[in-house]
Amino acid sequence: MLTPVLISVIVTLIVVGLLLYLIGLIPMDGTIKQIIRVVVIIAVIIWLLQTFGLLGPLGFHHHT
Repeated sequence: MLTPVLISVIVTLIVVGLLLYLIGLIPMDGTIKQIIRVVVIIAVIIWLLQTFGLLGPLGFHHHT
C-alpha cells in the first residue's frame, strides 16, 4: 500500500530526475553540470535520510 510519504518520495524523485535530465540539455560547461548534479544528488540523499528518520534535522539551532 502506498502511504502519503511514499507517494511524496516517488513524486520528488521523478521531479529531481526530470530536473537532472533538463540540466543535461542546457548548453554549459561540463564541469558546471557535474557540480550541479552532485549537489542535487547529495541534497536528495540528505532529504531522503531525513524523510525516513535516519538523519536528524540539519542546521544551526540556537537553544535559549
